[in-house]
Amino acid sequence: MTDAEVLGLLRDCLKLWDIPAQPRPDEDGWTIETEDGAFAIGRADPDLRPARWWLQTPERRAAARPPRMAPSIVAALSALRNNLGAARGPKARVGGAPPG
Repeated sequence: MTDAEVLGLLRDCLKLWDIPAQPRPDEDGWTIETEDGAFAIGRADPDLRPARWWLQTPERRAAARPPRMAPSIVAALSALRNNLGAARGPKARVGGAPPG
């Protein structure tokens, strides 16, 4: 993914999750400023593979803990959503009869 694609994905996710924040690029990745503090997401160094992404939260930063590592952008975004406290929507169903 290009940096522009990651930035667009972060913006779309925050809007979908109804989180009032705007990601901004920085030297390590992207910072998301919220009322709860600054979250950061970025690419992991190649020597850390299979981890490909990292997520830093205000709580981890305050405890002097390293960022949480994730194997994919989907895993990093899921962890970000959970840490932001965003509500989960209904799970999409593919194929089969509708519930009920």
